[in-house]
Amino acid sequence: MALAVALFVGVMGAILLLVGRARRRADLWQSLAFVLPALLLLGVGLIYPAVRTIYQSFFDRTSDEFVGVDNFTEIFTNSDMLIVLRNTAIWVILTPLLATFIGLVYAVLVDRSRVEAAAKAVIFMPMAISLVGASIIWRYVYEYRPDQQNIEQVGLLNQVLVWLGMEPRHFLVDTPWNTLFLIVIMVWVQAGFAMTVLSAAIKAIPSDITEAAQLDGLTGVRMFRYITVPSIRPALVVVLTTISIGTLKVFDIVRTLTGGNFDTSVIANEFYTQGFSLGDTGLASALAVMLFVLVIPIVAYNVRQLRKAELR
Repeated sequence: MALAVALFVGVMGAILLLVGRARRRADLWQSLAFVLPALLLLGVGLIYPAVRTIYQSFFDRTSDEFVGVDNFTEIFTNSDMLIVLRNTAIWVILTPLLATFIGLVYAVLVDRSRVEAAAKAVIFMPMAISLVGASIIWRYVYEYRPDQQNIEQVGLLNQVLVWLGMEPRHFLVDTPWNTLFLIVIMVWVQAGFAMTVLSAAIKAIPSDITEAAQLDGLTGVRMFRYITVPSIRPALVVVLTTISIGTLKVFDIVRTLTGGNFDTSVIANEFYTQGFSLGDTGLASALAVMLFVLVIPIVAYNVRQLRKAELR
């Protein structure tokens, strides 16, 4: 740590010294002095690994033999990999929609109410918890004790089932419902983010628009449908795309609760398993490339919508 700090101080000191001595073309030298280190770090930390990963995706598990697109073919033909793709699709479809819907409805319901600040704090608190911490919390909610079916369950949900006279169940093992129970955790965390952004967008709606709508007889659900939602459409797009990108990269929840077992694995978790547990660098690289390719359309759509919003 001390060596890293000393190296950073030395590099920055050298940069500032060179900038201080440069008298001609001062603006150009200053720009280069501060931009080049950032570009160097970007190249070493992002561009080179990306190119290296794409290169390795065309080789076998030991990166010795060129296999072409065989790794990508296996992703779309192997039955286990098809389950991974199915789970990823379920995550990406359900999580953004549910989190955004819950955040939007919650923001509308508590808007300008007496307990607005406290109500928003309650739903926003999960955002302060890491996904690993949230997974551990929900592990106790889903906990299952098969030897205590008629006595006392540790898991909250199973204890509720016992109180209702029902048999407890292993929520994290029973497929395909276990994937949905994992998605609940991500929705629980991301709903606070959606609520915060959408609440700010709702407050930014000009009062004259809402007053004119009220004079025309719009109230309740009709006000929400014809005024609120169209007015905050750019914010909705940002929230949906941001949560979608985060969901595509979901790893912590799956790894912490199931380790990808019981047909719950997703692309990010499978990439880790193949690369670091099974040592198949070729297939792991192909999965990483696929994850990158899936993110690109979402980012491009987000940028396009932001540009349209700026032109309005």
